[in-house]
Amino acid sequence: MKLKYTLFAVIFGLLFILPAHSQETIKSIIKKGEFRVGLTGNQPPYNMKNRTGELMGYEVDIAKALANGMGVKLNLMEMPFPELLPALKAGKIDAIMSGMTVTAMRSTEVLFAGPYTVSGKSILAKSSRIDKLKSSDAANNENYRISCLKGSTSEVFAKANMPKAQIKAVNSYDEGIAMVVNDEVDAMVADFPICVITVMRNQEKDLVTLESPMNIEPIGMALPAGDIHFHNLIESYIGALELSGVLEALSKKWIEDGSWLINLK
Repeated sequence: MKLKYTLFAVIFGLLFILPAHSQETIKSIIKKGEFRVGLTGNQPPYNMKNRTGELMGYEVDIAKALANGMGVKLNLMEMPFPELLPALKAGKIDAIMSGMTVTAMRSTEVLFAGPYTVSGKSILAKSSRIDKLKSSDAANNENYRISCLKGSTSEVFAKANMPKAQIKAVNSYDEGIAMVVNDEVDAMVADFPICVITVMRNQEKDLVTLESPMNIEPIGMALPAGDIHFHNLIESYIGALELSGVLEALSKKWIEDGSWLINLK
């Protein structure tokens, strides 16, 4: 019992020696009346643009629900994936929702809320090449050229599992997909849902992907480091969305059902 009280005292004490900014995010959001969320805007089904240029997707709907819960407007800020974490750490955005995998390394730099979905890595390629690329071992060859999103876990996965291949990091999925279509690379390593959606969107381009992901990765919301109060608030909101069935409904709408594809830009 004494040990329990001692641990409690230590944990309780730590709450009072957090950095001064540990309570500032919520105050800033309330003062400005807006919740700034960073995303790429080109990662379907997580976030993408419709024909009128408006952002939509699984994460966009979750972000709207969070902003509504806080009673503020939502400000979706687009930027290349490699710029998202630096922007969060610099205070330019309040959170990241852009298909970001929760990793041990990223968790040393920011806090993560969630996960609100899970994903995994897959390979996107033309049907004439996919048989040779169905496993990372087959693709681990100096003659193979692999594109992947710069600064993503796809890049980490490719370098770790295909060290002999020519890894070409790109700033956007659109760039990586174009390289596959134009035969500039043999395949692209990306999140499984993105590969599936890309195949569905480009049926005339002979693109294929794997039937199931090669691993499992949690996708969460990146938040400022040290701000435990803001983290707890977001965790509470995400938990409420899960318990109320909203997350399940959004998953069916954006991840399981592809009827929204006709609205894509």
